[in-house]
Amino acid sequence: MKVTIPEEFTGHIISDLNTKRARVVGMNPGGGVNVIEAQVPQAEILRYAIDLKSITQGRGSYKVEFSHYEEVPPHVAQKVIAERQSKKA
Repeated sequence: MKVTIPEEFTGHIISDLNTKRARVVGMNPGGGVNVIEAQVPQAEILRYAIDLKSITQGRGSYKVEFSHYEEVPPHVAQKVIAERQSKKA
């Protein structure tokens, strides 16, 4: 994922990405704009446009590209399994 934002929102965006289990892999500042590159689980960013618009007052943009599959953390897996079992019952 690449997020392009005005520099003043960098801290807020990184904090928001951290709540979404993101791994920030790079930042490229220049000309009053920051481009943040991160790996984020797709399930965490399904509604990211709304969050980004809210945080940056509509001045941020992002681009997503599939990178790879990765094992789900145990606490998330347990939640998914529990939801699935409750639907079967």
